[in-house]
Amino acid sequence: MPALVETTLTVNGKPQVLACPPATTLLAALRNDLCLNGPKYGCGLGECGACTVLVDGVAARACVIPLAGVAGRSVTTLEGLADERGLHPVQQAFIDAQAAQCGYCLNGMLMMTVALLAHTPQPTEQQVCAALSGNLCRCGTHLEIVQAALRAAELCAAAKESA
Repeated sequence: MPALVETTLTVNGKPQVLACPPATTLLAALRNDLCLNGPKYGCGLGECGACTVLVDGVAARACVIPLAGVAGRSVTTLEGLADERGLHPVQQAFIDAQAAQCGYCLNGMLMMTVALLAHTPQPTEQQVCAALSGNLCRCGTHLEIVQAALRAAELCAAAKESA
């Protein structure tokens, strides 16, 4: 059995120290060691987007990132979006737009939308489609997902105004 490697990182605002085999991916550590089920295992190749998380605020595919690659960094999963005030505006927008069916792609769509809105607060429909183009949806709810992302931009703007 290979020796375990200790990795320190911050997940959803909380410091974590994980001891895992060197080949452990970020996705495996999040799901197996931290019991966070937001990021999904889809293709295992970084192609489908189901495993998307934010690493230092940037969307990243957790299935292809070695755990050691995020040492000292901040990782946000779907579970880390909501806070004591309630759901993140992106989460609320996806509920409002009924933008989910099976849930396979939902984690990636939400996390990519959060990343998009962080650098493009008022995206066009074309910008939303481009940002989400690397995330695969098996159910065909793309229209609702795009509408949810546009609604999320409105909710995020309203939240900033009221803050």
